[in-house]
Amino acid sequence: MIAVTIADLEAEVWGALQTVTDPELDESVTDLKFVTRVDVDADHRVHIGFRLPTYWCAANFSFLMADDMRTAVLQLPWVTSVEVTLGEHMYADKINAGLKEGRSFQDTFGDEADGDLGEVRRTFLLKALQRRQAALLSHLIDEGYAPAMLVELTRDELTALDLDETGARLVARYLERRPVVADRLSLAFVDTEGQPLQAETLTTYVRALRRVDVNAEFNSALCRGLLHVRFDTETPLTPRCARPLDQTNSAPA
Repeated sequence: MIAVTIADLEAEVWGALQTVTDPELDESVTDLKFVTRVDVDADHRVHIGFRLPTYWCAANFSFLMADDMRTAVLQLPWVTSVEVTLGEHMYADKINAGLKEGRSFQDTFGDEADGDLGEVRRTFLLKALQRRQAALLSHLIDEGYAPAMLVELTRDELTALDLDETGARLVARYLERRPVVADRLSLAFVDTEGQPLQAETLTTYVRALRRVDVNAEFNSALCRGLLHVRFDTETPLTPRCARPLDQTNSAPA
């Protein structure tokens, strides 16, 4: 039997965290360098530390990201528990206590809670869908696909297109967010209300979406800059040593 090390398990946790995104920027929390540490103990309990660009980042965004991290890591079959700790934030104590006790955002903040977290999540998933849709449609139009053909494509037909590496990557990213909007016809491209797009206005529609994308790119650059000023993000996090895992608590093969 190949020995499983703590480092192996921690690498799996980092992989799970890669799938968690900042809800506004639609970028991975690991790529944004929000996650500062991942620890796994011999009982397969996971401890995650993370930070944000400013001391006053919105409480709902902060709580949402922390909750998404916990949910993603709990999908790993060997994990027994997950503790996510936010550091150096104005609401850190309240958020960390709420997460540790398994409370919702509303229960954690009570009258201070600003809106339903589910609604916030859906709003930003829709914006992410628009950004990814704009990038994919722009690429397909540049590759010579006619608007009349694109607005009639089904999701199955979209995945069957013979695309270059960039196109295939854009399709995969787009389809990750496509389920947030339902439509009866299973069209590949619809608006946020699930309505079909129109060939004669498609290029105008894409240009409008690109403005959403430009704003998000600006916010992304701003967040990265603030994080760099606040923390030393150029120095790599020190990796933990690969420690053999006690085989009495070994992970499933």
